Amino acid sequence: MIRRIPDGVIPLAGGTLALLITGVNPILLGALADAGRLSAAGIGQAAMIELLAMGIAAGGAGAVLKPERLKLIGLLAGLVMAAANLATFGATGLGVVAARALAGLAEGVLVWISIGFIVRTATPERWAGVYFTVQTLAQLALAATLSGLIMVRFGVGGGFAALGIAGLLAALLALFGPDSYAPLAKGEGLSHLPSARGWISLGGILLFAASGVAVWIYLQPLAHHAGLGERVAGMAVSASLAGQILGSAAATVIAGRLRYVVVFLAAMVINLAVWWLLVGSPPTAVFVGVFGVTGFLGMFASPYFVPLTIEADPTRRAAELTGGAQLLGSAMGPFLASMVVTDREPRTALMLGVILLLAGVGTIAGLHFTAGRVRVQ
Repeated sequence: MIRRIPDGVIPLAGGTLALLITGVNPILLGALADAGRLSAAGIGQAAMIELLAMGIAAGGAGAVLKPERLKLIGLLAGLVMAAANLATFGATGLGVVAARALAGLAEGVLVWISIGFIVRTATPERWAGVYFTVQTLAQLALAATLSGLIMVRFGVGGGFAALGIAGLLAALLALFGPDSYAPLAKGEGLSHLPSARGWISLGGILLFAASGVAVWIYLQPLAHHAGLGERVAGMAVSASLAGQILGSAAATVIAGRLRYVVVFLAAMVINLAVWWLLVGSPPTAVFVGVFGVTGFLGMFASPYFVPLTIEADPTRRAAELTGGAQLLGSAMGPFLASMVVTDREPRTALMLGVILLLAGVGTIAGLHFTAGRVRVQ
C-alpha cells in the first residue's frame, strides 16, 4: 500500500533542489575560470546575475501569479532549470552569464512555490526552519560529492550535469505535488501586492540579508589581511556551514517561543561584537569561530522573516515575497561591497556590513514597535 506523501514535502523539496546552486557556485564557477571559460570578473557577474534573476522571479511570481496550476508551473520551471544547466556545458564568457540568468529565473519560481506553502502554515517559522535546515544539508552533501567524486572524474561538466538532473527531479516531483494553494487568510481578492508596511518589512529583510553576504563574500581577503592562509579560509567556510545547519535546526526547535524582534536585535548585537574581532589580526581559532557564529545567526534569524512580514502585512502578501527579498539582498551585498573594497583594505566590507545591518534591524524594530499604534488608528 502506497502512503500519501505528507503536505509540504514536495514543495519544499522543489525549492531545496532549486537552491543547490547557492552552495556550490564557488566550486563550479571557479572551475570554469580554471578552464579558461570564464574570467575572474565573470565569476562575480555570473553569481550575481543568477541570484538577481532568482530573486526577481521569486518576488515577481509572488506579486503577479495566483497559486494555481502549480503542477504545470513547477514542471516547466524544473525543465528550464535542467536546460539552463545543460546549456552551461559548452558556454564561455557571456554565454555562461546568460545561462545562469535563465537558471536563476526557473529556480526563483520553484522557490516561490516553496514559500507559498510555508506562509500558509500555522507555524511558518518552524516550517521555514525545516526548509533552511534541509537546504543547507543538501548543499553541503552536493559540495562534498562534487569535490570528492563527480568533478574528479567528469570535470566541471559533471557538476552542471548533476544540477541538470536536479532540475529534472524537481520537474518530476512537481507532478505529484499540490496543484493549488488555499486562499490566504485575509485580503486574497483585494490586491496581489503587499501593503506599505509590507514593502517596508521586505526592505528590512533585504538590508539584513545584504549585510551578512557583504562580509561573507570577502572572507578570504579578510583572512589574508589578518595574516592567515587559504587553509584557514577553508576552515572558516566549513565552520560557517556547520553554524548554518545548527542555526536552522535551532530555529525549528524554538519556533513560536521567541518574538522575531528579539531574534533580530540579538543577532545584530552579536554580529557587531564578532565582526569587531575581525578589525585587527585575530588568531586562527577566533577567525574561524567568528564565521561559525555568523553562520549560525544568519540561519537562526532567517525563518523569522515570515512572522515579521505577517505582522507588518496580515494579508500575507509580503510573506510570499520573503524569498525574493532575501535573494535580492544576497545579490546586493556583494555588489555594494565590490564598490568600496580595495585589494589593500578588505575591512571596508565590515564597515558596509555594519551600516546595512543597523539599517535593516532598525527598520525591522521600527515596524514592530509601531505595529500597535497602526492597529489602534
